[in-house]
Amino acid sequence: MSGKKKEILRRGRSLWQQALRFRFTRADIPGILQGVGIAVLFGRLFYDSWTAVVFVSPVMLIWVFLQRKRRIERDIRLIGIQFRDAMQSVLTAMKAGYSVENAFMEAQSDMELLYGKKSLICRHLGRIHKGIRNNIPIETLLFRFGEDCLNRDVQDFAEVFAVSKRNGGNMTQMIERTIGIISSRVEVEKEIEVLISARKLEARIMNCVPFFIILYVSLTSRDFFSPLYHNLFGIIAMTVCMTIYIFAYLMSERIVNIKA
Repeated sequence: MSGKKKEILRRGRSLWQQALRFRFTRADIPGILQGVGIAVLFGRLFYDSWTAVVFVSPVMLIWVFLQRKRRIERDIRLIGIQFRDAMQSVLTAMKAGYSVENAFMEAQSDMELLYGKKSLICRHLGRIHKGIRNNIPIETLLFRFGEDCLNRDVQDFAEVFAVSKRNGGNMTQMIERTIGIISSRVEVEKEIEVLISARKLEARIMNCVPFFIILYVSLTSRDFFSPLYHNLFGIIAMTVCMTIYIFAYLMSERIVNIKA
């Protein structure tokens, strides 16, 4: 079996495993409501039937899954920015004479003032704080931090931090280098976001255009789409159109979501 086929099968198994583990949470409520609206649009505009809304309802699950994926990616980027600021606070505390453990505990207070107690970084620093009080090594706590937040910068920092601490490296210099690397990555992401922001807006508008066209024609010329509703040929034709639209939507999302 070729490497390309193996990669496709691996991704397929990964998606299937994610689907089996999928559980709705409170954060999914906006996505669920949006998904219901999308299912109603597809059912009413493409098939002119409430029964069709039930059959196209799996689109709602796909939409909720995509929204959760976007939320996770947004949180990963956000935790990277907040982690950089936390490391800046740790660095300042260490230069003032604090130990590494006390510097992380001090950083939690600074991040609470900067981002609020309910922010992502404060949640993770709170766990580190509790772990330090329970005499858990700071290296272990940072590894857990990286595994929980899924941010590659945090994971790399945890690995380098563990090696540096074990070998007696210059912790201050290492943290300064980490801050510089994360800052460079954030700047690149911001530049990319600025460059493609107009294209993202155009893609969002184009994704809505087919619905507006069908709705406008349906309201102004009620009999125009009648041959496509409530018959086998029309159902097949509209299903093909809907499939093409969904494929085009996914392609447009993939094109405009450029990662640094």
